Amino acid sequence: MASSMSGFLCSRKSIGHARPSQCTRAHEVPAATFFEHHPRPPFQAVTMNTNRFTTALSLLALVSAPSLAPLHAAAAKESSALALARQLNQAFIEVADQVTPSVVVIRVAQKQDRSIFGIETEGNPFYEMLPREFRKQMEEQLEKRRKQRAEAQPGRPPQFNGQGSGVVIREDGYILTNRHVVDEAERIEVRFKDGRTFPATIRGVDPRSDVAVLKIEAKGLPAAKFADSDKTRVGEFAIAIGAPFNLDYSVTFGHVSAKGRSTLLPDASPMTPMDQDFIQTDASISPGNSGGPLVNINGEIIGINTLIRGLHTGIGFAIPANLARDLSEALIKDGKVIRARIGLVISERNEASESGNSKSASAGILVGRTVEGGPAAKADIRKDDLVTHVESTPVSNAQQLRNALRNKVGQTVNLSVIRNGKTMKIKVVPELWPDEPADLVASSSSKGNGVQADDLGVTVKPLTRELARAHGVKRTEGLIVTDVESGSPAAKRGLKVGTVITEVNGKAVADLTDFLEALKGADLKQGVRLSTVNGGSTKIEVLKSNE
Repeated sequence: MASSMSGFLCSRKSIGHARPSQCTRAHEVPAATFFEHHPRPPFQAVTMNTNRFTTALSLLALVSAPSLAPLHAAAAKESSALALARQLNQAFIEVADQVTPSVVVIRVAQKQDRSIFGIETEGNPFYEMLPREFRKQMEEQLEKRRKQRAEAQPGRPPQFNGQGSGVVIREDGYILTNRHVVDEAERIEVRFKDGRTFPATIRGVDPRSDVAVLKIEAKGLPAAKFADSDKTRVGEFAIAIGAPFNLDYSVTFGHVSAKGRSTLLPDASPMTPMDQDFIQTDASISPGNSGGPLVNINGEIIGINTLIRGLHTGIGFAIPANLARDLSEALIKDGKVIRARIGLVISERNEASESGNSKSASAGILVGRTVEGGPAAKADIRKDDLVTHVESTPVSNAQQLRNALRNKVGQTVNLSVIRNGKTMKIKVVPELWPDEPADLVASSSSKGNGVQADDLGVTVKPLTRELARAHGVKRTEGLIVTDVESGSPAAKRGLKVGTVITEVNGKAVADLTDFLEALKGADLKQGVRLSTVNGGSTKIEVLKSNE
């Protein structure tokens, strides 16, 4: 063969056309060929020799015919396999040729030098998922850039210091990418495969899903087509196209490894969850691929490449096409995503099992509690109710519930609910969800009057399932301490990493908004009273500035 099968995507060369072997039988060769230029013997000798040759040739044919048959069959079988391989090889080439014109490289000049390869390094949960050694390298490069910019002359034009990928979704100039690619951008430039470049503006971003839409002034662009990602099946081919590590228009392929990955990123709080429902793939995805398309063998978008779990692990994640399409359409129309909520706090599955409702819980959402004054509470939805459907759409997890309620603010919705073994229909009117989630970390960036988190000397985060597992604590409503500053009031009172704060000055804190609100009226000189849980023991700690 002219080239190896293993390199067909990277080299984008066709497999050479190997010719079938030609087996020439002896009896097909004219006898004169064997005797040409030899002296002609007497007639009798010629007749005798000819008879002997004919006899030998006949015996050879009889012996060879059975033994040659498997060779012919093997050649035919090999040829069929190669033809199939060539077809697959050509299919990948055609997908790359079809989709690449719709893919763009996005260059970003950010207001503050906080990103590398389009990844913001501060307060970004996607950055936190990168391997520690890679983050260290990125931070070293970032510090070097800061020094260079500090030495630069004032008035110097912005430098493009971040890069990612994107895909054209409408011919009139709308481009889909990740929010973390363009966050804090001062200038954005997109470049097509044919070399054309355009300045771009941000039409809208959605922090909860990490989706962003850009707009360029152009018409007649080659827009990629969306697949129905609900019909995407585990095991089918997945092809990623993007600009990893500034290597523009790299094509990698693999398979859809799993669907419905929804616990990869920590929620801002139980009431401000991230909108995540990822497709997992083993197609190679690296920094710089973010925002680029993951396509099927038909060249249709099945996902938007968003994050990875470690480098070279074969574990990457993409926002499914249906979710990305819905969110991008909302951003194009309104510049933001309008979400609906009904005010439910969902129980964990293990809690459903302990309640004796585990058989039913596998086919629905078990209500842990309702938010006071929220739509669910007003509709008399109760603790331990099992919500199985929104209208006719089955729901079994929080993401499915959010998807089913999307775009239904102010509309009457029928919920199918199982209560004490009986099925009932309950009408509920979803309300508008706040536009932005609370900050992922309460730290020095917190604003407002009164005591700040930094004044106490602690960094706290919502107690997600992942953090509870990492610190070996039972998940409950509250905030977990992830860092304690040496010499601070918290450190002097013995507060440690892994401590869970459930109340501040008698006010329950279920999320960062509660925490910051409770601190507004506090006075550190008089003391801030914290209810804490550590090692299974509940304690009251009073933090003061003069200690």
